[in-house]
Amino acid sequence: MSKLEEAFISVIVDRSAMAKIFQMADASNLVTELRRNFDAGVTRGYEWRVTQLKKLLVICDKHEPEIVSALHDDLGKPELESSVYEVALLRNSIKLALKQLKDWMAPHKAKTSLTTFPASAKIVSEPLGVVLVISAWNFPFMLSIDPVIGAISAGNVVVLKPSELAPASSSLLAKLLKQYLDPSAVRVVEGAVTETTLLLEQKWDKIFYTGNSRIGRIIMTAAAKHLTPVSLELGGKSPVVIDSDTNLKVITVRRIISGKWGCNNGQACISPDYILTTKEYAPKVIDALKKELEAFYGNNPMGSKDTSRIVNLNHFDRLSKMLEEKEVSNKIVYGGQKNRENLKISPTVLLDVPLDSLIMSEEIFGPLLPIVTLNNLEECFGVINSRPKPLAAYLFTKNHKLKKKFTKTVSAGGIVVNDTAVHFTLPTLPFGGVGESGIGSYHGKFSFDAFSHKKSVLFKSFLGDSAIRYPPYSRRKLGLLKTLVNSNLVDTFKVLLGLS
Repeated sequence: MSKLEEAFISVIVDRSAMAKIFQMADASNLVTELRRNFDAGVTRGYEWRVTQLKKLLVICDKHEPEIVSALHDDLGKPELESSVYEVALLRNSIKLALKQLKDWMAPHKAKTSLTTFPASAKIVSEPLGVVLVISAWNFPFMLSIDPVIGAISAGNVVVLKPSELAPASSSLLAKLLKQYLDPSAVRVVEGAVTETTLLLEQKWDKIFYTGNSRIGRIIMTAAAKHLTPVSLELGGKSPVVIDSDTNLKVITVRRIISGKWGCNNGQACISPDYILTTKEYAPKVIDALKKELEAFYGNNPMGSKDTSRIVNLNHFDRLSKMLEEKEVSNKIVYGGQKNRENLKISPTVLLDVPLDSLIMSEEIFGPLLPIVTLNNLEECFGVINSRPKPLAAYLFTKNHKLKKKFTKTVSAGGIVVNDTAVHFTLPTLPFGGVGESGIGSYHGKFSFDAFSHKKSVLFKSFLGDSAIRYPPYSRRKLGLLKTLVNSNLVDTFKVLLGLS
């Protein structure tokens, strides 16, 4: 190697080191600045929170065409899915927060007891401080802004890190939030692994992450260094159990298709991942799926404009690998067409793939839907409960006993009976996982709570002080304190009267 080459490499290394130091310093300075603004009380007032929420509403109202366009650029999303599942749902979340924020912020009275009498108590919701939201690529606006709504409503300062896998959406988010929101309290950091890593090295008061469990473990490890609390919105293999008594042709299959291929072409954390039904009923399920899929997406689903494309080549190849596995490729009963250049995979149904295959071991996150047959429907509980707890579980049946057993026996982030995915739209229900499908929940008031600390406050009067709590101790003091702690007035009088 010549001296000129060595000098050139040295310059590159030096510049790279300088860039890295700058980036680390930039992340640190960002958190320091935001923490200073939070400590100054910028975000604590009701009016500030309302102003920011109203500006988020303006973004939804004035920039919907740009949002729809960005989602099409990133994922080929149909306009309906973008407008309804991202913009409209965000609009509803903002309006709910604006309507109920005063009540959410208000201290709530708590009961007191004889032990603290005379006193009053309340629970005060206070903001956590400086929070980091790391969002996902599959619903890049909804999964970015919805947690930010909770963070702002609770009075925090927030840094949003959008996914680099949806670059058009990430760029638009950065542009709009900078344009409309208070830069002293809300920032967007674009970038990829390097930027995310630098952010995770900082001390946060909460990290909210949406994505897969592999990255979730990395997030949790980084948070543990500072004992930072986390919300992890992950995923898993969400099962669909179909009983033979359902309205299969009209309702059941259409609702499964809507939750699977009608939600970003299966690229959704609550997308139906596999079907469980009996051997006898499976042919009817397959026939109904074929008929309705053709009705929805035509004879050439690869050319349909009503399904999203696969996000990138890596995910396309991952899904292709699942389909091309030796014991799986011959199990396709519908679909299976692929176009790597256009990142398109047609709606695909498979029958009785091996339970240890890739497609049954990993979350699919795409347009593939395996059907696993059972000797009887009771076997579904063994299959589901032998696997990590899913983010969602779905049951189609008219049988009330089966509904009751399913909701009691199956542990999942959420359960929906006779539909799929719609629980995500209901702000009165907490949305989140359990076990490997996630930690914590949000939506509606639950979003506010996710970014709040519930502070206990007790006001004690100077009146009514009793010597029984102070030394020297005696048997009589012991008896009185025990009855007071147990809030038993009768026993307390007995002790006072010497009857006990």
